[in-house]
Amino acid sequence: MIEGSVSANGMASSSYPLSAAGFGEAPERDDALVRAVVHAVEVTGAHTGSVFLLSGDHRSLVVAASCGTPPSLLSGWRRIPVNSRMPVAEACRTGRMVHLAGAEETMRRFPQLSIALPYPFGSASVPVRAGERTFGAIAVVWTPRPDGTGLSRAQRGQLRSAADRLGTALTGLRARGMLGEYDERTAPVLVPLPSAPAIRVGLFDWNLDTGALTADDELCAIFGIAPRAFDGRAATLAACIEPADLPGFGSAARAAVEEGHLLAHHLRILDGRGGHRVVELWGRVPESPDDSEASCHLVGAVLDSGSGMAAVAAIERLADGFFALSPDGRLAYANHSLEDLLRVRQDELLGRRPWDILPWLADPVYEDRYRAAAVSQQPVSFLVRRPPDEWLVFSLHPGAQGMTGWASRVRQPVPAGTVPGAPVTEEGPPISSAPVPAAPRVGSLYRVLTLGSALTEAATADEVFDAVAEQLLPAFGGQKLAIAVVEEQRLHLLAQRGYSKRFLARFEGTPLHARLPVTDALTAGVPLFVESREQLRENYPGLMVGHTNSWAFLPLIASNQPVGACILGFDDIHRFPGEERGVLTALGGLIGQALERARLYDAEFALARGLQDALLPHRLPTLPGLHVTGRYLPGTRGMDIGGDWYDVIPTGDEVALIVGDVEGHNVPAAAAMGQLRSAMRAFVAAGHRPSDVAAGTNRLHMDLDPVLLASCCYAQFHPRSGIVRIVRAGHLPPLLRLPDGHTRILDVPGGPLLGIDATARFPESELRLAPGSVLALYTDGLIERRDSDIGSDVERLRGSLARLGGGGLDDLADGLLRDACHASPDRADDIALLLTEYAPPR
Repeated sequence: MIEGSVSANGMASSSYPLSAAGFGEAPERDDALVRAVVHAVEVTGAHTGSVFLLSGDHRSLVVAASCGTPPSLLSGWRRIPVNSRMPVAEACRTGRMVHLAGAEETMRRFPQLSIALPYPFGSASVPVRAGERTFGAIAVVWTPRPDGTGLSRAQRGQLRSAADRLGTALTGLRARGMLGEYDERTAPVLVPLPSAPAIRVGLFDWNLDTGALTADDELCAIFGIAPRAFDGRAATLAACIEPADLPGFGSAARAAVEEGHLLAHHLRILDGRGGHRVVELWGRVPESPDDSEASCHLVGAVLDSGSGMAAVAAIERLADGFFALSPDGRLAYANHSLEDLLRVRQDELLGRRPWDILPWLADPVYEDRYRAAAVSQQPVSFLVRRPPDEWLVFSLHPGAQGMTGWASRVRQPVPAGTVPGAPVTEEGPPISSAPVPAAPRVGSLYRVLTLGSALTEAATADEVFDAVAEQLLPAFGGQKLAIAVVEEQRLHLLAQRGYSKRFLARFEGTPLHARLPVTDALTAGVPLFVESREQLRENYPGLMVGHTNSWAFLPLIASNQPVGACILGFDDIHRFPGEERGVLTALGGLIGQALERARLYDAEFALARGLQDALLPHRLPTLPGLHVTGRYLPGTRGMDIGGDWYDVIPTGDEVALIVGDVEGHNVPAAAAMGQLRSAMRAFVAAGHRPSDVAAGTNRLHMDLDPVLLASCCYAQFHPRSGIVRIVRAGHLPPLLRLPDGHTRILDVPGGPLLGIDATARFPESELRLAPGSVLALYTDGLIERRDSDIGSDVERLRGSLARLGGGGLDDLADGLLRDACHASPDRADDIALLLTEYAPPR
């Protein structure tokens, strides 16, 4: 026997090295994961919970443990990119809980998740951390509540505590070198939801000669006797048996001594209320060197299935089909009527998924109804046509331990125009189109949806490659990826991951007519799947293969034209089943369209960036009595360009300091910025006052029929006197840092945005600066944050200017940009910053 004890959470803790017996290589880590995921499910009332741990390269979150989740639902979620727009990934990145009360909030905040799982459910994801180290995240899923509320504050606190305890445990394991690493090959720990046992089993050892009987506590409970009150006599238990059953039982016991075993003998146990329940007794005569001693002993078990046996017998008598599905969708029970309905023998059904063995259930839409019930934990009904022309209704009722189903014939005519596999409604049942025998599973279709959604957010060719690498490699277990693009009938490498540069260099510039697997797939327009080196060498003798053993060469076609090729490589031999080939073929089409769109975007971006670089000042003038520095930073999303600009224009004894912002982040925005910058330079050079410069620029902008509005802040500085005159046109107020470090917002009056009113006036404000003062002009990209008002943003910048000042002007500018990038790493807007320090000679 295995010696051990039971811990407080009901798990066995043993000193026996279970890992040596094949029960896991890291038992302490597995125990910590199981405790955490079970506790998370229990305290939140969820029906599913999972622990995701960071992979060794910290690029993905891998399922390490799951409670209540059907294994069939894990296929598409085994590995999630850390940078993906998924709740569990965001919780890991940000270190904050992501709480989604229901489907509406999920759709609003994470549309990509709603596309992949369009079912009603609530979820919460919480990071697993210890100190500054992040290990991963815990996610739980529950059935949405009618009032639309999610977890209570107490439940959210308990979920955080479970994650914190797991983080502490993993820190200790890591310090002892017992944590290990996770990747797509690491099998997750699967734990069923805790539940009361459906069948009670009591054990006994009966000496037939003396009547002495040793019984465990469960056996006493089955017979309705308190364990401490049992006197160890068989006669005491016999008094609880229906008297009519005693003679037959005695005969069976004596026959067991002669035959060596007693099989499934039924007894009726009195319940003390005038009724009884049926139990099964199983026993055997133990082997012993002393035959005389062994012959008088019977050891065995009493099985009490409650009303289970009666229920099964009742279901078997019904004309409708009833069945039970295990958590992973396999048939665990089917009555004989289901055999008649499906026309498949019971032994062929059990242990199999219905859609795997019945061709007319192979349409993914039917598997999707099962997934809908499993995820939402709500009943689902749908209609299916069994060839040639018979209709069946299926109803699925999910629960914590699996799913109960019911099936019956539908005798009424079926109206046309409805959707296959849709829930049954009052309008009538749906019609199914002819099923596709080799249709891809819903788990595989999730990959198509996820990659398609990720590609819609990829603007540049590099972003397309990153999206493909983050989705394709973990989805299919590949280790290498390369994408080449077609330019002038030759292949040129766009990007690669996992391959050596030396290996790919020999294929750079390969003409499309070359005899290579990648060019053959591209020119034929058909994917090429190579499962072994021998197969590759047989078809392409002399080709260098490196350390890869299997390949998928996907042609990337857009508008019937080849735009590139995608090469997926596997370190181990990889078999490509028909379903996987179909999915990869579909993904190749998505990648080709996205790549073509991205290359057009890159061409426009190059044009716009060149225009913007030509318009922004490359060097600021050296001015007596002033130190000036400027910064421009493009946005991190979109085209990486915009209409922000700064300028410094000396004019005799004075200098013009300008910062402006044209709305938009594209070529028109950059072109409009160039027009406004040139116009302001012309008005400044003509010697106009600041208010006249703003008014003249506004009129010119209106004359050009502006589509885009603009703002600007113009300061005319006189270094000898320290006087500065400021004009604002719909722009943010400048900031002033005094020599003593005190910093204030210059709330000077301003006029409207440029391009609204040709007759608008722009008031001037005048102030005198003390030597050592720093004037800051900036655009809104420097301060804007999500879910924050503009007043708070400007006040935050004022605090940063006060805190970071005191050193060099360049260091101050760099510090302000670092703060902005840290606060909004995915900001959409660009930044222009102009700092001027008044430093007159002594």
